[in-house]
Parts: sequence; structure tokens; C-alpha cells
Amino acid sequence: MGKNYIDIENDRGELLRYRKHVNGRGLVAHGAKVHPSALVEAGAYVEPGVQIAAGAHVGRGVWVESDAVIGPEAEIQAHAHIGAGAAIGARARIGVRTQVGREARVAVGALIGDDETIGEREAVATDPRGLRLAA
Repeated sequence: MGKNYIDIENDRGELLRYRKHVNGRGLVAHGAKVHPSALVEAGAYVEPGVQIAAGAHVGRGVWVESDAVIGPEAEIQAHAHIGAGAAIGARARIGVRTQVGREARVAVGALIGDDETIGEREAVATDPRGLRLAA
């Protein structure tokens, strides 16, 4: 049986240990909290301090930076990037290759399309069709 973790050096020369999440085999850093029912697909990276709630789905190639929070049943599609300290509300959907900036806030149930960018500290809410609402 192979080992269930991998050590990776970050850009500051620090060695971080990642374990393979039981549901999806994505890499979760020591210090991150991921609910066992959350799906973290292979090729995804979850950094220290991240919290991922029950039923959330983190797709292939997603990078969730430190201290971000992913709400219950939120869906982060493939190759998206969630910035440090960002918060994704319950049942929100983040599209393929979408960039969510540092400390940004995505409202409960928001629908963010593919290839979009949400700026640093920006707060976004949408109607059920995905049209952005005024802040």
C-alpha cells in the first residue's frame, strides 16, 4: 500500500505535507479542515487553514489558498483558483478557470460562470440565473 501523503516545498522554501483526501484523492495540507463528505478531486490543492464544509465539491486542478472557506454544498469547478482568505457561500457555484481574489466574498447560492475574475476583497451576489446583483 502506497503512502497517503506527499511533501511539497512552497515558494518560500518551506516544506508542506499534504495528505490525499479520502473522497477524491485531492491533496489537503496539514492544518486544513475538510469534511469527510466533501469531494476534493485528484489534482486539487488545498492549503493550510482552509475550511471546506460538508457536501462541497472541489474539482480537478483547483487551487484553494490558505484560510479560504468553502461553504456547504458549494461547487468549485475544474482549474478554478480561490484566493487566500476568500469565502464561498453555501450552494454557490464557481465556474471552470474562474479566479476568486484574495479575501473576496461570494454569496450563498451565487452562480459565477466560467473564465470570470472576482477581484481582491470584492463581494459578489447573483440572481438564480447568474446575473450579478448590485452591491
